[in-house]
Amino acid sequence: MDIAITLVVQGIAFFLVVWLVMHFGWPAFMQALEARQRKIAEGLAAANKGQKDLDDAKVTAQEIIRAAREKAAQIVEQANKRANEIVEDAKQAGAVEGRRLVAHAQEEIALETSRARETLRRQVADLAVRGASRLLEREIDPKTHAELLGKLELEIANG
Repeated sequence: MDIAITLVVQGIAFFLVVWLVMHFGWPAFMQALEARQRKIAEGLAAANKGQKDLDDAKVTAQEIIRAAREKAAQIVEQANKRANEIVEDAKQAGAVEGRRLVAHAQEEIALETSRARETLRRQVADLAVRGASRLLEREIDPKTHAELLGKLELEIANG
């Protein structure tokens, strides 16, 4: 066979194979390639969206942490303020109770002083009458005795 015929037959076979591949194989290959490109593009978009969501979540978490810290600081401040109020209330209550106890003690002292003076006046009057009766060497009758004690008590009370 001649080389020219072989080249022509091989050329026709080559163009037939190219036409078959282009007509039947190439569309399937292009579809697979496009599907792969779409899948890669979707994966990259999902990765970008995931990264954006992660960044947004980090920002949100930082805002939540900042808000929680502010809230905690407010709670601590309120607790300190309430503790100071309780301490002040306790101090005031203690001062009021102390003044009440001092006033009560002063009343008790005044009452006891008054009782002691009254008892002392009676004892002094009784001693004075007994001393006077010894001086006179006779007993004064009870009526006169009572009158003298009354007068003596008035004189002692008046000063």
